Amino acid sequence: MELFRSHVLICGGTGCTSSGSKNIEEVFRAELSKYNLTKEVKLVRTGCFGLCEAGPIVIIYPEGAFYSHVKVKDVTRITEEHLLKGRIVTDLLFKEAMVDNKVRSINEVDFYKKQQRVALRNCGVINPEDVTEYIAFDGYKALGKVLIEMQPEDVIETVKKSGLRGRGGGGFPTGLKWEFTYRAQSDEKYVACNADEGDPGAFMDRSVLEGDPHAVIEAMAIAGYAVGAGQGYIYVRAEYPIAVHRLQIAINQAREYGLLGKNIFNTDFSFDLEIRLGAGAFVCGEETALLNSIEGKRGMPRPRPPFPAVKGLWQKPTLLNNVETYANIPQIILKGSDWFAGIGTEKSKGTKVFALGGKINNTGLLEIPMGTTLREVIFDVGGGIPNGKAFKAVQTGGPSGGCITADYLDTPIDYDNLIALGSMMGSGGMIVMDEDNCMVDIARFFLDFTVDESCGKCTPCREGTKRMLEILEKITQGKGTVADIEKLESLANTIKTSSLCGLGQTAPNPVLSTLRYFRKEYEAHVHDKKCPAGVCQALLSYRVIPEACKKCGICANKCPVSCIDGVKGKEVYKIRQEQCIKCGACMEACPFKAIERK
Repeated sequence: MELFRSHVLICGGTGCTSSGSKNIEEVFRAELSKYNLTKEVKLVRTGCFGLCEAGPIVIIYPEGAFYSHVKVKDVTRITEEHLLKGRIVTDLLFKEAMVDNKVRSINEVDFYKKQQRVALRNCGVINPEDVTEYIAFDGYKALGKVLIEMQPEDVIETVKKSGLRGRGGGGFPTGLKWEFTYRAQSDEKYVACNADEGDPGAFMDRSVLEGDPHAVIEAMAIAGYAVGAGQGYIYVRAEYPIAVHRLQIAINQAREYGLLGKNIFNTDFSFDLEIRLGAGAFVCGEETALLNSIEGKRGMPRPRPPFPAVKGLWQKPTLLNNVETYANIPQIILKGSDWFAGIGTEKSKGTKVFALGGKINNTGLLEIPMGTTLREVIFDVGGGIPNGKAFKAVQTGGPSGGCITADYLDTPIDYDNLIALGSMMGSGGMIVMDEDNCMVDIARFFLDFTVDESCGKCTPCREGTKRMLEILEKITQGKGTVADIEKLESLANTIKTSSLCGLGQTAPNPVLSTLRYFRKEYEAHVHDKKCPAGVCQALLSYRVIPEACKKCGICANKCPVSCIDGVKGKEVYKIRQEQCIKCGACMEACPFKAIERK
């Protein structure tokens, strides 16, 4: 076994990779070779550390030094000062990693303090492309325990007692779903994993697959043993190339080590996995549409019942859970159902992974115990709203969720509380909005997405969401009426109760929640023909402030439609409103702030 005095962990998640972490890794290798440190310092490309705002991230152990926004030019300094001379380069550390001239490790940074990592426990810790590192962190120990010490009924009972609920959005009790599949009579059964993560702003499942793919593989093998299945399928988006690449490497390594395939751990249990790539249809996140897609059919939902546990893939009983749900299973088996049930709230056990984005300082991935309040997530973990702006709302559950206002920031996060507020947990997307966001425009944005992603099978979703979008566009253009608001609300409630699948049933949520909490904004668009947030372009106007105008003509030169009149050096410039396309180019160009937007 090789021993190293230092470990350099470089984030290899999608965010940091897009910011150039691959180049940073290459330069580190060259620098370590240059100073003959390759036998003393180990370089590890990991999964996502979570704090995406600070990327590219490099963590050096044993000190836990947290370097953020690392550039290629910084690598030489870090190598020479930290790795060669033992002096931490303090000016390159994350802003919160240096307090009172003392260096704090990554675990002491506020972003991580309130987190409890279960599904993300190995992300940012191990090399996801090396099965031996996963094994070193108790990997496949749960599978061995299940196959050697437990009966299928014991495994199912453990999952049931843990209180784990589906993390894909529905929140159905996981153990109950396993039990239904186990009790279904058939000569063949399947296990499937939903990694078709299509919500805007959601990247939870992607990060687990990129940072800890073996956790999902091990969990699916455990599930196969519990329900009596010998074959599994992981349905993952083709737009996730890093996740797909690492997942295939992990499957190949598991086969090589005898952890997939025939007679696993020298038992009678055999199980194997295959990857199926999705083509990017949001509706394929719905379980029956996903199963159709795996079978090679068009991704459209099936009527239920029968449910997949009775008739799923090729009309055989099929167990389907999402990535995060599976990622919890090995730890539940190893640490026990009581341990997992001891985290969270009475009806929502364990932890939940969220992708935090929008108007927030610490954008990224976090995992918190159920019952943590929205305020703690947004202001303690997320670091609050940038530029001193006021918090306005948080959208949970993506296009299927709703907006929650400041009045409910102290609400503990769990399945039931979010539904009561007109939103939902969803898969875990959490988008924060500030005072500059128009809630009518937010509703329009999500409806636009839903209309585009509807499969068209059922009339309420296919036609109803289009009509809703048309009304929202009419309102944001200043052409709406009071009757339009009433019609919008009526349509939303009808679509919610009559659509075939979850996509259509939840599509009206952003509209209903914004109508519930921000009705005055809708009324301002209709009555006053104004957008209070100054977002809806058709309702904006630009005006030159006479006393501030320097008669320089910069605004007129920048105007793409030549609707600004004046004589340079002699006249105050004026904007012809009837020709103005409200692009804002003049206001951006004016160095004297002589143009205002209303």
